[in-house]
Amino acid sequence: MAEIITETLDGANQFSDAAYLEGYFNLSITGTFAATVTVQRSFDKGSNWHDVDTFTSAAEEVGFEPETVKYRVGIKTGDYTSGSAVIRIGHEDNETH
Repeated sequence: MAEIITETLDGANQFSDAAYLEGYFNLSITGTFAATVTVQRSFDKGSNWHDVDTFTSAAEEVGFEPETVKYRVGIKTGDYTSGSAVIRIGHEDNETH
């Protein structure tokens, strides 16, 4: 089953919806922004979030998650100055192609 989340972040304390990811997944961050975008994961269905990586400019990344874990992307309080970051995180099952 495909899990793809797309979101425009244009302020502090904004996070995308969470997606369950396992195996290879893509992360795309585009737009013009002055902010730190943080990728987080949760091992307990979203109760506790742990920082995985941060980005201060546009990025195209491929990640790998060996377990089924919830991921989200956002801008924490104090990490936003201006602009909009458009994020896309997710994966598609090969079986759907």
